Amino acid sequence: MPSISDHIKVSVAKALKDLYGLEAEPSALTVSATKPEFEGDYTLVLFAFVKQLKKSPEQLGEDIGNYLVKAEPGLFSSWNLIKAFLNFTISDSYWVSILEKNHADPEFARQDPNGQKVMVEYSSPNTNKPLHMGHLRNNFLGWSVAQILKYAGYQIYKTCISNDRGIHICKSMVAWQQFAKGATPESTGTKGDHFVGDYYVLFGTEHKKQMAELIEKGLSKEDAEKQAPIMKAAQLMLVDWENGVPEVIELWKKMNSWVYQGFDITYKRIGSDFDKIYYESDTYLLGKKAVEEGLAKNVFKQKEDGSVWIDLTADGLDEKVVQRKDGTAVYITQDIGLAEQKQEEFGCQQSIYVVADEQNYHFKVLKLICEKLGVPGAAGIYHLSYGMVELPTGRMKTREGTVVDADDLIEEMVSVARNKTEELGKVKDFTAEELKELYDTLALGALKFFLLRVDPKKRMIFNPEESIDFHGFTGPFVQYTHARIRSILRKSQSEFGVRSLPDGQAGLEPALPAGRLGVNTGLLKLEKALIVELEQYPTIISQAVAEHNPSVIAIYVFNLAKSFNSFYTEHSVMNAESDEKRLLRLNISEMTANVIKSCMGLLGIRVPERM
Repeated sequence: MPSISDHIKVSVAKALKDLYGLEAEPSALTVSATKPEFEGDYTLVLFAFVKQLKKSPEQLGEDIGNYLVKAEPGLFSSWNLIKAFLNFTISDSYWVSILEKNHADPEFARQDPNGQKVMVEYSSPNTNKPLHMGHLRNNFLGWSVAQILKYAGYQIYKTCISNDRGIHICKSMVAWQQFAKGATPESTGTKGDHFVGDYYVLFGTEHKKQMAELIEKGLSKEDAEKQAPIMKAAQLMLVDWENGVPEVIELWKKMNSWVYQGFDITYKRIGSDFDKIYYESDTYLLGKKAVEEGLAKNVFKQKEDGSVWIDLTADGLDEKVVQRKDGTAVYITQDIGLAEQKQEEFGCQQSIYVVADEQNYHFKVLKLICEKLGVPGAAGIYHLSYGMVELPTGRMKTREGTVVDADDLIEEMVSVARNKTEELGKVKDFTAEELKELYDTLALGALKFFLLRVDPKKRMIFNPEESIDFHGFTGPFVQYTHARIRSILRKSQSEFGVRSLPDGQAGLEPALPAGRLGVNTGLLKLEKALIVELEQYPTIISQAVAEHNPSVIAIYVFNLAKSFNSFYTEHSVMNAESDEKRLLRLNISEMTANVIKSCMGLLGIRVPERM
């Protein structure tokens, strides 16, 4: 649905044509919410027309203001002018019409399909360790961006590249060979990804021990790192893997299968899913074709030692190797090849890569090379860069065993949710099963909201206790507000008829003629403020899409929940001063609950019906 600011722009464009014969494109007009210190709801900036029409701001403001109030009294009730800023007050009847039209629609901001395809690649784990806290931010961010784009009318494909080959995988394999004595996840009762990850950490521990022994014998640290027997074994295993040695391939497949079983459990728990998973073991040779094409087009140059390069100094970057002298591909060429394959399979207008800011340079180079090679869809390559997540104690390191595993963090969050909820003492009538679901809903809601409420570009420190505060800028605060509203609506059902909505919610049947909700007595300040905020939801969606930024949704829904709590503290709903006011406030409550549920759904967060 068009926003009220869009409606105003169209009306102003008509006024300019009727008054002055000026053809103005509505999208070129500047209309925004009026600043709180001034009277009015929306402001039109007149500067652009003063010179063009050779009229003073005062004359323009008076002409346009009077024209619009007369032409559309159902939209504009009054105007005032401050310098070249024309402030409009929107009529109460217009705000009420928005409420009447949309209060029972759980998806009033959803946009029609626009025919555009977008691929979102996220998660991208290594198969030598379980998902950790950094992966959680990545997964939540990728899934949410995909969901927001889908809600805005885009056709979405969610993909993942599994980094299932390389020296890091061989380290886990060698450690398992040397120390496991045939142990498996089943025999030890360990989740598969944790089981393999333990051997990766064990490799690091043993490697350090062997290095220390070699340094004591006189080797330099650099030589000791390479000469340690366990490292040499891993390097040999990598060569054997690349040569397809059967027993190495068999072990590789077996250990990867353990990891994938573990990943699947975690993905299901956190709500991540993919339309297609690519495997580096299948794609790492794709770049060879791209190198041949680049050489033929003179985009790449081959040096005397046989290595192939691209010179990007004219683009403000540097020289970049795209194929080693031994003919093996590097990461950038693998990504070029995969980008071409994805485009052939899906034909997306935009391809979003959700990858930490450590790879900013890599993705600048990837897009630039793809453009120079004429790869279809190259202009649509977009790196959704995000900052790392740290603990209050500092940065995490996998090989040193200081990483917070995703599964362990989720369990800790469930424990915090249980303790916080029991402190409030409001769940005595819940069954054990209902409590389990509630704690899980609160824990994941707190975790997702905390990691998504921050602009992706910013680094952040995660604090479990802070994330689950029922009174702060948190998911549980918003979840509690939703449950509170649903409680109000349930209480109202004995006095107002109910009907079924698409998602099974109860909707309030208007008991008064259309257009009469609160208009006779006028909207009070907090009533109007909530409707104004609810009307802005489609605009918020558009902003989140443009910025690829779920924090826009998180901030909006938190502020909406705060506004509702202020409204509810000030004004009774069930004991309103008149039937008309009661129905008005019930409709405001219902629309608020629907928008909260929609927003939280776009963040991947469930909202409980009661708490």
